[in-house]
Amino acid sequence: MPDVVHDQPLVTVIIASYNHEAYIEASISSVLRQTYPRIELLVIDDGSRDNSPRLLKQLQALHGFDLRLQANQGLSRTLNAAIARAKGTLIVPFGSDDIMLPHRIATQVDYLRGKPEVGVCSANIETIDHHGLVMGAREQRNRDLPFRRLNFDDLFLDRKPGPMAATLMFRREALEKVGGFDPDIRLEDIYITLSILRAGYYIDVLGEVLAQYRDHPTNTFKNGRFMVENVLKTYALFREHPQYEQVCMRFRNSMFLKYASRDKPLARSTLRDIPLRHWNRKTVRGLWRLLASRP
Repeated sequence: MPDVVHDQPLVTVIIASYNHEAYIEASISSVLRQTYPRIELLVIDDGSRDNSPRLLKQLQALHGFDLRLQANQGLSRTLNAAIARAKGTLIVPFGSDDIMLPHRIATQVDYLRGKPEVGVCSANIETIDHHGLVMGAREQRNRDLPFRRLNFDDLFLDRKPGPMAATLMFRREALEKVGGFDPDIRLEDIYITLSILRAGYYIDVLGEVLAQYRDHPTNTFKNGRFMVENVLKTYALFREHPQYEQVCMRFRNSMFLKYASRDKPLARSTLRDIPLRHWNRKTVRGLWRLLASRP
């Protein structure tokens, strides 16, 4: 009889951890509880200053996964190094603060079978708070979205909802074709998905929840200035697109509206970079918020 388990592709899950002592055990446990039988788990602590290294050593002794501790190198460099030594043909970078549902890997591996044109498989997410409790309906904008297939313009022009970082599964060949992650780009998920789409692959996003995304005070997306600077830096790598300027201005308008009453200095600096010809309804709403809110 054929060996059914070994006929299935090896999946390498990479968890790069930085100061996530409060969350890392739940993240690792969710990988260990997967129903899929062929998983290689690589865990890297990227110079944490909390108690993460000690905790990870204890977990490694208990579960036997591959653990490396290193001085801080940044996420992109850490992922590239891990991919270089990974044995899997499918690669899953996974947040050290997020949680996989038990059938996540099995579902995505099964979906990708026979679809070489799909370089990345993603899915919907459920948002949890820092205690691991499911958040209310207003925070669940990415839980009930339908299936979608994305090409480059779909994502770059924001024509369809994009993939969720907590559910990304990459074909190794797609990562290698684009040269992996760019160490100079700090929003690695936006960069790598756009690069793989530009290389001619599709991203398919399944219409079911396969992971829980943890909302907590140190989420990257909550740093407004970081997001504005690094999204625009990422977009600049695709400036040859004929609608590059419109894409940047649409993003600036959205950020201006978002931060008009939260971070006035950021809102004002963002507005200065929006020429009058690119003003829209979001600009007007943002101006109202900027003027109506407290200093």
